[in-house]
Amino acid sequence: MAQRTADGWTPDSWKTKPVSQQIKYGDPQALQQVVEKLCQLPPLVSSSEVDALKARIAEAQSGQRFIVQGGDCAESFSDCNADAISQKVRSLLSLSLLVSQKTQQPITRIGRIAGQYAKPRSALTETQGDTTLTSYRGDLVNHVHFTESARNPDPARMLEGYSYASLTLNYIRSLLEGELDELFNLEQEVSSLKDLSRHKQLHQSLRNFRDALNLFHQFNGKQTAHKNLTEFYTSHEALHLHYEQALTRQANNGRWYNLSTHFPWVGMRTVQNDSAHLEYLRGIANPIAIKVGPTVEPKDLVELCQWINPENEPGRLTLIQRFGHQHIAQKLPAMIQAIQAADINVLWSCDPMHGNTQVGANEYKTRDFQHIQSELQQAFDIHQQHNSHLGAVHLEMTGEAVMECVGSSYAVEHQELGKAYTSLVDPRLNLSQAFELIDNLKLSLAENKQKNTSNP
Repeated sequence: MAQRTADGWTPDSWKTKPVSQQIKYGDPQALQQVVEKLCQLPPLVSSSEVDALKARIAEAQSGQRFIVQGGDCAESFSDCNADAISQKVRSLLSLSLLVSQKTQQPITRIGRIAGQYAKPRSALTETQGDTTLTSYRGDLVNHVHFTESARNPDPARMLEGYSYASLTLNYIRSLLEGELDELFNLEQEVSSLKDLSRHKQLHQSLRNFRDALNLFHQFNGKQTAHKNLTEFYTSHEALHLHYEQALTRQANNGRWYNLSTHFPWVGMRTVQNDSAHLEYLRGIANPIAIKVGPTVEPKDLVELCQWINPENEPGRLTLIQRFGHQHIAQKLPAMIQAIQAADINVLWSCDPMHGNTQVGANEYKTRDFQHIQSELQQAFDIHQQHNSHLGAVHLEMTGEAVMECVGSSYAVEHQELGKAYTSLVDPRLNLSQAFELIDNLKLSLAENKQKNTSNP
């Protein structure tokens, strides 16, 4: 048994709490053997990296920095290859440059990568025809193929997930040591988007990206630019608690860290009061995030923040708001005011994706670009109106040539969704749409600069 902290927390104290989205394994002994093996394996990230990210998030809380978090809805083990990983890294790095220009702030990038292998589901079973099977829960748990053997949860997949996460992280680190010109070479992604449908128009900011990079070099100097632009952290939803617990280690400072990732978060389906997931997160030293939706009451949010971050530590807690474009104006102001009244340190981040999901007539999940854009713009405007600071954005996006979200100047139509839909679960923005989303933002740069000046 791990040493118990003063408040009764241990890495496995979550087992005393209700567990939603529980994975039901048929062989408890096999599960225990996998967990014991994971406990013996080296950590995937370091506690010093985790602490560095927490300091960056604290800067973003005070208006001195902006956080860009993005990547796949659900990673696939099959995406652990050089082309797929470099595409994801280049896409997020490139988008962050546009965000930096737009906000006039330094940027920290956090990828949904090297561990986003487990997914919560609204329904725990799926029916096709006369057959009902366990839902696909991410490659960490089972396989997407609709067969009984594939959908049966297999604890050995956690060891596979660890291996693929380790390989992904190692390759990311080698990429970031390379030349900037190669890191920011988007020609392959741009060509793929053009080839997907000849009449589609790439957004102007994506077409002019190389000019923007040259301007950034001139402004910052190439050496500084390399240092700033290659800072990269990882994140995933801390859903599978056996996996998270096994990679939780005690550092020399006596604090416990989840060393499977720099930045774990908890989603709407596991954020209930007294949940096992919140019990786990409250004891680790990582910066953590909580998804906040329209069903959360402001007073309950304040109590949750005070419980999970009792010392009100800067950089510790991020609130990822995800209301939907039609609800944000009614729900967000009261939450901001409640957090301000309680003087709680949080980083506000906007996820304009998950509250705007719909299912089209062709049964494909999709999101309307105009709804995504509306929620993100409203988020910036509402925070500005309430003397608050939106310091982060959380996007499901890809550098692949996909058509999963409808609308934008790229003009994806509902009937086209089947042509290039590769997401395992939820729809993502393609690179042209992601660039357009940021480029269309209307921000008060003078206000951003004033905030930066007033928060040295």
